[in-house]
Amino acid sequence: MTHHTIHDSAYPDVDSEDRILLPPTHPSAELLKIPGYKLVYCRGACPRVYRAYKSDSMLGLLFEHLTHWSNAVDNIQHQEPLTAAIALDEFMQAAGVIRKATAERVGAVA
Repeated sequence: MTHHTIHDSAYPDVDSEDRILLPPTHPSAELLKIPGYKLVYCRGACPRVYRAYKSDSMLGLLFEHLTHWSNAVDNIQHQEPLTAAIALDEFMQAAGVIRKATAERVGAVA
């Protein structure tokens, strides 16, 4: 687990209010890179709130507590950010399959 805070004098300082909206490619974004995912800090101290990205797509939010990680889709206290990100990713994939099947079924009725 690697924390990266990148500061470049070519870019002006970013207020904490604006940090919420920083994409993972912005030089002032505070990134936490884990295998297959990028977490971008957006706000908070306890819990710290991160936006989770897979490739260029945002999956949702992850929360870093003092003793564990969590996401917005289950009530599991994950020991590592990777397991919280994987659970969030799997939920979003399942939701996409259900949404697609529902759309196809509704389309077949119409």
